[in-house]
Amino acid sequence: MLIESRRRAYLNAMQVVHWLPRAELPFAAPSRPELLLPVAPVEPIEFEARPQAPATPQLPSPVQARSGERPKIEIPRPASQPKASDKPAAADAEAPATAARNAQVPPPRFALQLLRAGRCLLLVELATGQPFQSRDPSYLLLKDMLRAAGLPDSPQIIGEPVRWPLLMRGNLDQGPDAARDFVQGFIQARLEEAPCTCLWLIGLPAMRFAGQAGEDAYYRELSVQGLGDAWALPGLELLMDEPQRKADVWQAMRRLMARWKPAE
Repeated sequence: MLIESRRRAYLNAMQVVHWLPRAELPFAAPSRPELLLPVAPVEPIEFEARPQAPATPQLPSPVQARSGERPKIEIPRPASQPKASDKPAAADAEAPATAARNAQVPPPRFALQLLRAGRCLLLVELATGQPFQSRDPSYLLLKDMLRAAGLPDSPQIIGEPVRWPLLMRGNLDQGPDAARDFVQGFIQARLEEAPCTCLWLIGLPAMRFAGQAGEDAYYRELSVQGLGDAWALPGLELLMDEPQRKADVWQAMRRLMARWKPAE
């Protein structure tokens, strides 16, 4: 139950000046009698009719700022001018193509084995990635080819297979150019130990990363800078899958056989 002083404070806070209670309030001051008198009716005011002036178009009035708010002032801004460093449209169109060219090429994957047979070095693709075994069909085919060429049919394996990429992780460049430099450097080191008269490149990875040649160089003789004369051959697995290629190998071998066979 509110006392009179607190009730007045609430009414003042709500900006209520005149009020009447619906029932007698305890601890309330007595009501003033003049507030209980009925309100006199207000007589309507009659206005004299005047001729209407022709309607004139009204111009939109400027927006008035609310009280307590500062009016917003529009500051004209100069139109954006192209900067001198902005690239022309043609350069923007070439940007994606340049980014694609600069993208890092994924490293190639291959395994190569270097062997020595007489006066020849053989760089052979390992299709399975595993070293040769004495009973592997591909190794038996290689021995047959060496016998047909007049070379020892038990070639000497030189070192471990060259596997690429060298590292599975890391930021080292292992793209095609790096693979070519590594393979050629490996062969050059072996040639310094013991020269050869002809380098057999057997398989497309051997041709590509040692002789910088493609499939169109099959059965051909190549001259590789730093490695000397080389002979490009299909891979052993391909020769087994397509036996008709063996005839082309034999014809090319007959032309080159004089390079490694000793003079009689």
